[in-house]
Amino acid sequence: MTTRARIRDGDQQAFGDLFDEFAKAVYNHAYRLTGDWSAAEDVVSLTFLEAWRLRERIEPEGGSLRPWLLGVATNVARNLRRSARRHRDAMARMPRPEAVPDFADELIGRVADAQHLDDVREAFVRLREHEQDVIALCVGTGLDYAEAAEALGVPVGTVRSRLSRARKKLELAATRRQVRGDRGTAVRPVKEST
Repeated sequence: MTTRARIRDGDQQAFGDLFDEFAKAVYNHAYRLTGDWSAAEDVVSLTFLEAWRLRERIEPEGGSLRPWLLGVATNVARNLRRSARRHRDAMARMPRPEAVPDFADELIGRVADAQHLDDVREAFVRLREHEQDVIALCVGTGLDYAEAAEALGVPVGTVRSRLSRARKKLELAATRRQVRGDRGTAVRPVKEST
């Protein structure tokens, strides 16, 4: 019996092995989508809970379950973003407490780094949601077009066009930042061990 079939039948040991094999890849993908380690941990937990709930949808025969899990993680992260947006909107309606500025000298370098990361994150979040998903899967996680298409449930051509549009938008944002005089650096994805 294949691992897929065992998972589909509710074999807890096989599902545990699935977790051991792909939890790191799901975490890295979730971190790329959320930009927050704590939120990424939540996405991992919810992804595997959802995967267990949806295990009967797994085809008994097939290749790696990594694209399927990353697709589940993408949907979980998307739902958490929506929930966070609703929470943020509710909090925005409440009066804000006054912020106390921190003037410590050692924070100057951190502020510059944080500003640069904010610029990158700002450019990323300005992309449409489906463009963010494709960038995270293809660039961040390293899935090829076919695997990303499988994870998102769309045709390969759709993945290619979304990725192309997203790259052009990010290049334009980087060009604008350089024109303003900001430093522009590229961040390369880290190779995951699977």
